[in-house]
Amino acid sequence: MPSSPSSFSLPAHSPPSTADSIAVDAGAASTTARLSLKRQLLLWLLIPQLVLWLVGGTLAYRIALSYATRGIDQSLMQSVRSLARQVKPVGSGLLVDFPKAAQAIMEEDPDDRVSYTVTSPPGKFVLGNAGNTLLPPPNTSMPVGEPVLYDAVIDGKTLRVVALELNYGDADAPQRMRVQVAKSLAVRQRIARELVVDMLVPLLLLGTVLGAIVYAGVARGLKPLAKLQAQIQAPLGKKSMQGFSPIEMKEAPLEVHALARALNQLLSAVRRNVKQEKRFLSDAAHQLRTPLAGLKSQLDLALTERDPTALKARLLKVNSAVERSTHLVHQLLSLARSEGDVEFTPLDVAQLAQDVAREWAPRVLAQGIDFGYDGEAHLQVMGNAVLLREALGNLIDNAARYAAGPPTTNNTDDSTPQSRRPLTVTLRAREANGLVIVEVEDNGIGLSESDRTRAFERFVRASVLPGGVGLGLPIVREIAQRHDGEVIASAVLPHGFRVEIRLKSLMEGPG
Repeated sequence: MPSSPSSFSLPAHSPPSTADSIAVDAGAASTTARLSLKRQLLLWLLIPQLVLWLVGGTLAYRIALSYATRGIDQSLMQSVRSLARQVKPVGSGLLVDFPKAAQAIMEEDPDDRVSYTVTSPPGKFVLGNAGNTLLPPPNTSMPVGEPVLYDAVIDGKTLRVVALELNYGDADAPQRMRVQVAKSLAVRQRIARELVVDMLVPLLLLGTVLGAIVYAGVARGLKPLAKLQAQIQAPLGKKSMQGFSPIEMKEAPLEVHALARALNQLLSAVRRNVKQEKRFLSDAAHQLRTPLAGLKSQLDLALTERDPTALKARLLKVNSAVERSTHLVHQLLSLARSEGDVEFTPLDVAQLAQDVAREWAPRVLAQGIDFGYDGEAHLQVMGNAVLLREALGNLIDNAARYAAGPPTTNNTDDSTPQSRRPLTVTLRAREANGLVIVEVEDNGIGLSESDRTRAFERFVRASVLPGGVGLGLPIVREIAQRHDGEVIASAVLPHGFRVEIRLKSLMEGPG
């Protein structure tokens, strides 16, 4: 079962810092002038109202002009027919029955004077006050008996003109006359303006009231944001991030609730990271104090020692303390790295396990332990290669260190002495029930049930053998949890110990 004793070296990785930093670019806000949310809302709500009011005013003016023009056209057609009835054909001539009173009525308003003319044949003046100035535009069709409407400009003023052509005379000598009536468009424009004013003034008042309501509504709607800002700024004066309590927004819109939940998640992550950093510093200070104190005392004794044999013994103890301190520092840094932010990518964990087995094979085989890899050739998960390599290395190191230790209560009935039983350590990668399981199993002394329940607690050691610091299995647990997985320790019958790292498959990887 042992694999090829080829040596593979891991690339060096600098330990990341455990403290999360939240960088705020103070100059970004000053370089670009940005409108406040309140102003943006007011602009987006009030400017469209103003635009619609202007568009509505323009449309209203055009509609008013259209209706005024219709009224003028109807009045002109009635007038031209009435005037045509006043001109009666008599034989081959015309009898004009146009009383002075009717003429005075048509000409009484100097600002809205009605111009009229009768020509027969068309173009030869017979009657009227406009002469031949109301000529229709060129190529205008003039059907007999049908009024024709058109615009004409006289003395710089635009007139609305209606022309009506009629036949008269005998069949042997047919003749035609043209009756034309014109009216200034000043009345039309005045009527249109009055209609627009009558329509838009109430709309303007309603718009003003609506604008005030919108302003009050925006101000009221943004009050939860001001409250949210106050809740965030309140703990800023405290020195500890623990002063940030969850934000509560009971009476606020759903959007503000969503923002508060996101901020609570962020604050929870910050508090968790600060707590982890404090715990790391506390653990490091506590665990390094004892070996460093022992190292200092051994060095003090070695400096006063004169016997070479005793001096060598002191230096060996110093070397042991240095090795333990080095191992402790390495484990603490690994623990910090497992708790920091990492990137997950598609990963062939079976191939990674084989690489780890080849890397550890020379060291484990040198201890007289049968070691190798047994499992699938390829298994895909979402993970971080550095962390998983660290976890597998810890499991193999634990198995190699403690499998041959003093017997414990769970195998006291074993008839084969541990010193005579060949030790084996096996690294496996398999798939079961949609999970990828990477495990390290040994046939050593194992752990009692009480020790197994506490095996993943920090700085808890189930072995009296020197060299350990009680962080190997806690590191494995942290790494498994970072991968949305779990780690399970179990006894192997009739003797041995197994630790499984259960990970989700690639299709169900960590979010």
